[in-house]
Amino acid sequence: MDRRARVTRREFLRSAGALAAAPLVISSTALGAGDRPSPSERTTIGAIGVGGRGTDNLRAFLTNPRAQVVAVSDVDAGHLEAARQLAEAQAKGCAAVKDFREIVGRLDIDAVAVSTPDHWHVPISIAAAKAGKDIYCEKPLSLTIAEGRALADAVQRYGRVFQTGSQLRSSDRFRFGCELVRNGRIGKVHTIRVGLPTGSHIGAQPEMPVPVGFDYDFWLGQAPWAPYTKARCHFTFRYMFDYSGGTVTDFGCHDIDLAQWGHGTEFTGPTEVEGRGEFPRDSLSDTATTFRFRCAFADGVMMEVWTGYPHAAKFEGSEGWVYVGRDRNDAEPKSLLASTIGPDEIHLDRSRDHHDNFLDGVRTRRPTIAPAEVAHRTASICHLGNIAMRLGRKIRWDPATERCIGDDEANRMLSRAMRSPWTL
Repeated sequence: MDRRARVTRREFLRSAGALAAAPLVISSTALGAGDRPSPSERTTIGAIGVGGRGTDNLRAFLTNPRAQVVAVSDVDAGHLEAARQLAEAQAKGCAAVKDFREIVGRLDIDAVAVSTPDHWHVPISIAAAKAGKDIYCEKPLSLTIAEGRALADAVQRYGRVFQTGSQLRSSDRFRFGCELVRNGRIGKVHTIRVGLPTGSHIGAQPEMPVPVGFDYDFWLGQAPWAPYTKARCHFTFRYMFDYSGGTVTDFGCHDIDLAQWGHGTEFTGPTEVEGRGEFPRDSLSDTATTFRFRCAFADGVMMEVWTGYPHAAKFEGSEGWVYVGRDRNDAEPKSLLASTIGPDEIHLDRSRDHHDNFLDGVRTRRPTIAPAEVAHRTASICHLGNIAMRLGRKIRWDPATERCIGDDEANRMLSRAMRSPWTL
């Protein structure tokens, strides 16, 4: 077995001993001076994956007085050192390690923030759940539908609090638009139109030397081995099916999630999916650049996801429509925008800060605004859209069993083999 696949007890104790022997400098801020809660009242966090989005999440927890980042992890030494310096500015003594298992195994860490490439979300999150950690994990939740189901089940089995990085749910404006729909202000909903950005086309790339300080084999993880080239990693990984699902999963897990929220189908999914997409050939990237797929639900609602629509979710009903977009809210009739959701109407869960909502969940043990099961159902629609477009045919879906009906080829695409030694 690859040495990276496990940390032996002797290695763990040796590293723990080194940490114990190191001088510990604790600032007055760390001890709770001023308005900052004392250490016993803070949630200790290990940040796993501290690149672009990971740095954003790291900053959010570092500036939250209820959190204390005590460790950071990344397979890129440059990212790791930059994150350590950020954390050290809050309080001395932040550990910086390459292997996420050293964070998951620490008894003094309450929660982890997982901001790795998508193909690492589920393996790390399941390991954290088994170790008794609460989890903040970036979207999309999973690489496959089978992985998402395994993670949602693990979170429930081990009684963990989970927050997905679907930050639109923590906006009053987006929530209000969905509440209008849920309370019947546009009558019976019949169509939902979701607009997503187009994807990127990355042409064929030459093999390159692996940069010093970057553990490329660890970065690949469960994915098939492939020669290193710069465009394969970090931000542009999302345009390759080995690591992600393209724009469909990258942005779909925001805007399709809004459609699910407004439709009230957060814990289920469509019954049919079909569509077409343009997929690059002879290129490094292989996810769809433009696409259009339709999802039929059991209640008769049709959801269409298209790169030709504005970047938004538009709900159309028998008595009007509601548009919830990145740029604005809009509605017909316009009077809906000035209306008030009454005390006896449906009020969706409120969160005004996504990271603070997670910390609330850790303290109270109540579900967050974007729990694992909800994120799994949203990600499943994205994956089903990709499967239907890649197969070039309609697939029938049973949201209860989470299987494609009468389609063995489609069912084989619900999961993927994992490169040894990585498993769930």
